[in-house]
Amino acid sequence: MNDTPQHTTQHTPDHAGLEAQIDQWRGFVRRRRAIAAPDVEEMEDHLREQVADLQEGGLDDDEAFLVAVKRMGNLDDVSREFAREHSDRLWKQLVLFPDETTGTGAGAGTSLGRFRELGVLLALAVAAGIALKILVTSTDDEATILLNAPFLVLPFLAGYFAWKRALPLLTAAALMAAAGALALVVDLYPFDTGDPADPFAETGMTVVLAILHAPVVLWLLVGVVYAAGSWRSDARRMDYVRFTGELLVYLALIALGGMLLVGLTFGVLSLVGIDFEPFLGDWLLPFALPGALMVAAWLVEAKKSVVENIAPVLARVFTPLAALMLVAMFVALLTGGPLDAVDRELLILMDAVLLVVLFLLLYSISARDPLDPPGIFDWLQLVLVGAALAVDAVALTAMLVRIAEFGFTANKVAALGLNLILLVHLAWAGRLTLGFVRGTRTFVATERWQTRYLPVYGAWALIVVVAFPPLFGFA
Repeated sequence: MNDTPQHTTQHTPDHAGLEAQIDQWRGFVRRRRAIAAPDVEEMEDHLREQVADLQEGGLDDDEAFLVAVKRMGNLDDVSREFAREHSDRLWKQLVLFPDETTGTGAGAGTSLGRFRELGVLLALAVAAGIALKILVTSTDDEATILLNAPFLVLPFLAGYFAWKRALPLLTAAALMAAAGALALVVDLYPFDTGDPADPFAETGMTVVLAILHAPVVLWLLVGVVYAAGSWRSDARRMDYVRFTGELLVYLALIALGGMLLVGLTFGVLSLVGIDFEPFLGDWLLPFALPGALMVAAWLVEAKKSVVENIAPVLARVFTPLAALMLVAMFVALLTGGPLDAVDRELLILMDAVLLVVLFLLLYSISARDPLDPPGIFDWLQLVLVGAALAVDAVALTAMLVRIAEFGFTANKVAALGLNLILLVHLAWAGRLTLGFVRGTRTFVATERWQTRYLPVYGAWALIVVVAFPPLFGFA
């Protein structure tokens, strides 16, 4: 066993990054119980030999480690698995998102390519704004506007990703047909949207459920485009989860800045006697809303390396806060009287909180390095999942009590189904997380469970949109 290469780079300040990479690789291999310690040492020596040879050929530390891992991936299954899970991340750092001053990378990496991409995106944003403006002008029915707006905006975002990723024509046609069929269904359904002339007229619950669930189905279809049709890939699904979280961050920042500018403009114009409100409602909002979405998507795509540094910070800040909030909710529900007296609006709010917690869990997992060993943050996530399960169990019990007392309605069945889906998702995620912190499972199993369960939410949303209206008489 040759240990000469081992001492050429080990524990030297100039190669600290390389040693960190090799430490991650060593930890990954040692977690495979079938590999004995001497075999790990022999594999590490071979890896170091490969790295040293590549460094002599002129590669830097990151490039040499990446190529060496790829080469070892051809020798055995364990190294191949590490290469697939780890070096893909290195390729992103080295190839997909190079330093802007180098002018290397894909066509979008050049100044001309970036301006061209931004031009395409702005053209799509304007087109989405025109479509939304036509919708707002053609009807005064708020429910109709809310129901159709996602079908007029999200396809343009999907068009941006289809153009950027050169989506195959057959896949694009199939996705367009699916979105078009769903739009045709919701527009042909005789929903009870109330009387636009009567502000106190109640809107039917099935149209409200369709307004809430149709965007979920469309967003998952956009995810297929984002993954360039490779929706079965766990890595691409997790990339889309990460993109969604980062998009929300950018949208929040854009919304805060936009509200500040609109408020200042409104105040200045009102002082000189100009009414800004008609322009705001008739022109600015129809173009600003899809424009903000498109620009936020472009920013996420253009500045991935920056936001990936923000993601772990956000996850670590909000995970303990969310866990404390759920514990407080659980105590309040248990001490707030009998479950049959729980208010319906409170149950709806609890569902919204559970969805936020679930998304926080997904975002935290997407921001974590799967090769890092278990730490205090993983125990915090386990506490978060346990608290969410407890709250979900109480909410389910309260819903079943209300259904037994008052009967089935569309909103009760939709909430019950969502809570059951959440219960399964969180319970299995908790089991996998517990196995990981105890050292009996890898983090990859937890990550894959999250991504492979996502289509369940899309399927349930599709059922609510398509099947619930006729089942409950469109009321």
